[in-house]
Amino acid sequence: MASDRGSSRASTAAGRGQRGRRRGSRRRAPGGPIVRRRPPRDAGDSQRSDLGARLLVAVPAIAVALFLVIEGGAIFTFGLFVLGCVCLHELYGMFARAHPVRLAGFIALAGLLVAANYGDQFQLLLVLAATLPLLFGLTLLQTRPSVGGLSVTLLGIYWVGLALAHAVLLRGLPHGLGIVIDVLVGTFLGDTGAYFGGRMFGRRPLAPEISPNKTVEGMVIGMVVAVAAVWFAGLYQDWLSGADALILGLGVALAAPLGDLFESLIKRDMETKDTGRLFGPHGGALDRLDAALFTIPVGYYIWVALM
Repeated sequence: MASDRGSSRASTAAGRGQRGRRRGSRRRAPGGPIVRRRPPRDAGDSQRSDLGARLLVAVPAIAVALFLVIEGGAIFTFGLFVLGCVCLHELYGMFARAHPVRLAGFIALAGLLVAANYGDQFQLLLVLAATLPLLFGLTLLQTRPSVGGLSVTLLGIYWVGLALAHAVLLRGLPHGLGIVIDVLVGTFLGDTGAYFGGRMFGRRPLAPEISPNKTVEGMVIGMVVAVAAVWFAGLYQDWLSGADALILGLGVALAAPLGDLFESLIKRDMETKDTGRLFGPHGGALDRLDAALFTIPVGYYIWVALM
């Protein structure tokens, strides 16, 4: 009888073990309800979700950018002013402890854009020359005036203000609409090529002290994509020769990585990953325009030389 009871208990325990194995994904926490085990999330699913979020933000942003560039004139200038104010706000927010003179930065940005739209390079230089005394006067009105605040304010004016003013100047040149689009296409496709090229083939760090994730292979692939993108865009513009398109593309390809590294140095110094959240997973306005703030002035002077 004892052996029968023992075998009965063994069979019962075995049955319970089989039922537990059949359930598999369920276990009871000590003193708590049944907890269902979920399989770990696939890294590919995470990447696809991130790519979807990026596209969801990128598509309307591209549509707005095309609208502003095509319209040109005062609408284009005003759109750049709004975007430039966001960029300055992000920059001055990172250096808030230096007490930048935000009002001077916004006034200088407006003056540079208006001068570029209604004047030429002379008026642009005139506004730039008037910026320093204006900045100093507004600095004296602050409760804590400092040279650091002056420096950060001027950084925003020269980095953001001058670049966007050159975008207005470039748009006003003959075939300026097409050249602005070519420069932007080369900049952003080159940036995309550098991103994916670095993820797939990146081995050698480009500037580990500034941006550890950037690689030499990614930069080279991005440059090739930028040149090819401008050249292909030129195929649909009969007024742009293949040689001129290659020169323009090369200028964009060389300037874009510099702009990217320039912003990376600032973020590294401030120990921040993104400058803002305007573009969601893409980061802030400066995160999206860092390369363009370098390629647009380069594109302007190249096109002036080629005309």
